[in-house]
Formats: sequence, C-alpha cells, structure tokens
Amino acid sequence: MGPFTNIYTEIVFLLLLATTLGTLAIRLRQPLLIAFIVVGIVVGPSALNWVSANDQVDLLARLGITLLLFIVGLKLDVHIIRSIGPVALATGIGQVAFTTTFGYLIATALGMPTIPSLYVAIAAAFSSTIIIIKLLSDKKEIETLHGRVALGFLIVQDIIVVLVLIGLNTLSHANQLSLSDISLSLLSAVLFFFAVFLLTRYLLLRLFHFLSRSPELLVLFSIAWAAALADVSAWLGFSKELGAFVGGVSLASTPYKDIIGSRLASLRDFLLLFFFIDLGSRMNLNILGTQFIHALIFSALVLIGNPLIVMTIMGLLGYRKRTSFFAGLTVAQISEFSLILALVGLSFGHITGDTIGLITLMALITMSCSTYMIVYSHQLYKKLAPLLTLFERKRPHREDEQKIALKEKTPDIVIFGMGTYGSEVAHVLREKGQTVLGIDFSPERVRHGDSKGHPILYGDAEDAEFIASLSLEKTKWVVCTVRQHHIKKLLIQILKNIGYSEKIAVRSSEENEAANLKTFGVDLVLIPSVAAALETATQLSIHNPLSAQSNL
Repeated sequence: MGPFTNIYTEIVFLLLLATTLGTLAIRLRQPLLIAFIVVGIVVGPSALNWVSANDQVDLLARLGITLLLFIVGLKLDVHIIRSIGPVALATGIGQVAFTTTFGYLIATALGMPTIPSLYVAIAAAFSSTIIIIKLLSDKKEIETLHGRVALGFLIVQDIIVVLVLIGLNTLSHANQLSLSDISLSLLSAVLFFFAVFLLTRYLLLRLFHFLSRSPELLVLFSIAWAAALADVSAWLGFSKELGAFVGGVSLASTPYKDIIGSRLASLRDFLLLFFFIDLGSRMNLNILGTQFIHALIFSALVLIGNPLIVMTIMGLLGYRKRTSFFAGLTVAQISEFSLILALVGLSFGHITGDTIGLITLMALITMSCSTYMIVYSHQLYKKLAPLLTLFERKRPHREDEQKIALKEKTPDIVIFGMGTYGSEVAHVLREKGQTVLGIDFSPERVRHGDSKGHPILYGDAEDAEFIASLSLEKTKWVVCTVRQHHIKKLLIQILKNIGYSEKIAVRSSEENEAANLKTFGVDLVLIPSVAAALETATQLSIHNPLSAQSNL
C-alpha cells in the first residue's frame, strides 16, 4: 500500500511527479514518454510501491490507447502514400519484414522461446510516429523530401501494426472457435465495416456540419464515436483497437479531420501518460540486470540495422544517400505501439512480465539514443557521408521526380477566412498561377466551398496545434482576412511560435488598427475599402465621360 490516504491525492502526486520528470526530459531533449515510464518504475512495486489506484490508472490508460488508435485512423492520409509512390509501401513493408526476420533469428539464437522471440522481433520493427513527427516539426523538416518519405512509411507501419493487433486477437480465440464461428466472425466484421460506412456517408457528415458550429461538441462527439465503436467492436468479439481505428478512418475523408486531430492530440497525450506509468510500474527491477545485455543487442538492431535496411531499399529505388540517411534515422527507435503490442500479448498469456521488461528496456534505450541521432542528424551525416556512397545509385532518378511532385503540391499561399473578400483574393491568386489553401471556421462555407467551388478546409485560426499541423515551411504568404482583432494578433503570435519565417498579410478596416498590426511584425496590411476606392478611381479616370465631353 502507498502512503496516500485516497486515490485523488495519489493521482495528483503522479501528475506532479510526471511534470517534474517531464521537465527534466525536455531539458535533456528526450521524449516525454520516457519520463512517464520512469515515473511508473519509481512508483511501482519494484521501487517505492506507491501506486494502489491500479483500476483507475488502467481505465485512463485504455482511453488513451483508444484515442491513439482513433487519431492514427483519422490521419490515415492515403494521398500522402500515393504522392510518395512505391517508396512508402516498399520501405514500410520491407523494413518491417527484414527487422522481424532478423530479430526473430537473434532472439532464438539467444535461447528465447518461440512466442516471446516473435513478440520481441515484431516490437523491434515498428517506429514511433508521434516522436518522429514532433522531432521533424521542431527541425522544420516535415515538408522536406525525407520528411515526407518518412511520414509515408510510418503511416504504412501504423496500418501494419493495427493489422497485427487484429490478427493477435483472432489467434487468441482461434482454439475456441469452430469453422462456423470463424465464418460468423468474418461476416460480423464485414457488416460492422459496412454499417460504419453507411453511418458516415448518410448521417455523420450532416451531423458534423451541425456540430462544427460548436468546436467543443465536435470534439466531444468524436471521443464518443471512437469509444462507442471500440466498445461495439469488443462486443462483436474483435479488439477495441480495431473499433477505435475504424472510427478514425471513417472520419479521415471529412474536412473536419485536421481540427479534430489537433484538438484531441493533447487529450491523447495526457491519457497516454497513465498508459506509460502503468507500463513502467510492471517492470521488475530485480531482473533488469539479466535482461540488459539482451536489450542492448536488440537495441543495436533497431539503432543501426533499421536505418541500414531503409537506406538499402531507398537506394535501390533511386534516392540519394543524403535523403536515405535522414529518412533512415526516423526508424531508429521502437514505437509506443510496440509497448501496446507487448501488453496485449501479456493479456492473452502469450508472454510474461520478463518479456514486457525487455521490450520496455529496448524502448528506453532506442528512444533516448535516436532522439539525439535525429537532433544532430546533419552533423552525423557530414562524418558518415563518405561511407554511405554504396547506398546510392549513380543516377538517383526517383528523388528528382519526387522533389518536383512535392514542390507542385505545396500551397504557395494559405488564407484564413474564406468569406466574400477571402474568396475573391483566392480566385485572383489562382488565376495568376498560385496554389491556394483556403481555411475557414464556418461549417456552411466548408460544406459548399468558396464562391468558385474550390474546397475549403475546416480550421480555427486560434488553434496552435492545428496551425502547426499545416506544415508551412514552403508557404510564401499566410493571409488572415478575419475581422476580429484578437484573432489576428493570436494567429500572428502562433505563427511566430512555430517558427514561420515567411510573409504575413492581415486584413484591417481601420488605419489605427493597421498601424498597430505593423508593430506585431505584419508584412502587409490589407484594407479592402481603400483598395476598392483606388480601383474605382482608376476605372473612373479611364472611362471619364466629362473628359470625353471636354474634347468636343
């Protein structure tokens, strides 16, 4: 039993300890989840044994996993994979296959039983999308070629790991099921997917158009939708992970996916805190010494073997060694999904706490090391470049093609506020050959598009997470045409905070406000009334009937 008199005080203590160790992790440039696992180790049975609220922590952890799978499905952007081409599928599938094979051979050579060997090998094959996106965003490399390629094959990995989780759930019940039961299960799955498809197409889209008037309701319903489908999936005999993932995929094609994902990201991270605390509390410090050598061997496979596999595949596909190297570094750690996979295996009785401890040690080692590898990737490349030539073809044709394709699909200008004025500005810019992304908070405008029928992305100019998700590295102008002064100032501040260094244009209706906006670092203040007056005066001077009469 712990020293706390009630569960509430215990949770407060966990939050304070997580904040303290999280601050230290940030100072050391480490992912927060490492700090959260350490919290679990410290308060777990192997150390202080201060956690007694296991049921409450477990419930919050399950909700965190549900939201994680939901957001993975929500961000299942098929267009990203399609834009990268074969490299996402080839690298994602190839790396998972090779790492699983080599990992299994290493595990059996170390004398591990067959099933635990398979779990450890699979755990070594997946990389953390959350960590990589955060690191690449901090370095402003999401929109680079290697960033887009990495994002593509990480999405492929996420799909594979969901399929693995579904497969494990099926295998765990295989011995108890007859052929007729399996057929009924497959039929139930088909009907489940079809029902979700029909609900999304004929009901949810209309419901979301209404709910989007209140961002709070939109987020609340999204959580309810994810949890409900997870529960229905479990009731049908499948895993909760499958239901949550399907719930996200069902909304991935809606114009509200980005705002939902950005609003849920913080809640997901908060709830996953309890998952990692729970995971850390399961570690037995008494056996970590005997597992440490094994953990180092598997970590070497992840830290060195995974990047080499990616570089080899990308080199064969026609990419330069520099791009292959930077993309390869993104797979030099194991994923939070690897840890989820381990706990699922434990719940099915496939593995024991010893294997959980080994995989968790691998996570701590690879995540901490790979973070520094990515942060100092350019310095590493300078030292290793002469040795990497063998991973490059003489003519890296595919890289040149991909750079052209990505450049063409990057919006030149982003406009917040697609009312009459914003739509007209977008129309004129498109006529001049510029690519424009229009964003608005009005459900009606999102539903019908702008005045020329172009689609509008649903988004909030006050949402920092949403704006950061836009990846504005190559955008020349960000234009704000909304009228509210506080929204303009907040958008400017958010753009500065995320490191946007290009031009900002803001609409204003008063000269005093225009002068004030200039002090905030705005490059251009748009005053529609003045512009309209100048245009009218120009037109009148050209077609002045009085001038024509004076010449008679």
